[in-house]
Amino acid sequence: MSHSHSPKTLQVATTSSLGPVTPEEANLLEKLDLARLPRHVAVIMDGNGRWAQKRHLPRIAGHRSGTQSARITIETCARLKIEALTLYAFSVENWRRPKTEIDFLMALLREYLRKEMPRLQKNNIRMRFLGRIDELPAGVQDDVREAMEKTAGNQGMVLCVALNYGGRAEIVDAMNAILAERNGHGAPHKVTEEQLSRHLYTGGLPDPDLLIRTSGEMRVSNFLLWQIAYAEIFVTETLWPDFARARLLEALLEYQKRERRYGGIREGAPSDEKPARAAGN
Repeated sequence: MSHSHSPKTLQVATTSSLGPVTPEEANLLEKLDLARLPRHVAVIMDGNGRWAQKRHLPRIAGHRSGTQSARITIETCARLKIEALTLYAFSVENWRRPKTEIDFLMALLREYLRKEMPRLQKNNIRMRFLGRIDELPAGVQDDVREAMEKTAGNQGMVLCVALNYGGRAEIVDAMNAILAERNGHGAPHKVTEEQLSRHLYTGGLPDPDLLIRTSGEMRVSNFLLWQIAYAEIFVTETLWPDFARARLLEALLEYQKRERRYGGIREGAPSDEKPARAAGN
């Protein structure tokens, strides 16, 4: 569900808000229109295992290294005044991994929330968690709740962490929430898209404009299936632990080159384009 911007609330970042930049980052920032950034960026953080394998390290070393990329991405998006950032941290399918790896990921998340809290507060970030949180280990649930409470008053970017998340599960949960609301309220009416959107884990946030996937895989992996209906998809071969700030700026630049039509066509486009493009976005 999206909220329209009034000119007054549209906060445009300045390059200086990013602090010191490398020559490569400066070059990318020069080309970027900071007034036309996506409102919501979603990221499938993929490639930690392959990154570790290439270096003959255990998979967990890749996960630990990936937290640095998460930190850079979160801080950069917050400072660029992007409204929302959603990171795919742990899917419902990830429970199939070895128990040692799952335990490590849960411990890493808890450590991250503790260590990063001052930085999140400093950047005025509000945290949300998307997924079946009540199925997580009790300690993780406590930390997740605490992180949301501590950041609830912040007014900057909303950071959504998809945890024990599945896109299909989310739609099922939304439908069940609607049914529960209707229980005992007479004959059911048809469910509308707007109503379903409101009951998704992301209720109240704009849908992602840009979906980034690292490590070159060409799948959406059951991530925000409803919300990415019209998202621009950017796939990079870069493995997640190597996803530096310059790579994020490249993705934003690529997004700005795309023409978003939402299934319609551009005004004044040649008429012979219409049949070929009608079904496209």
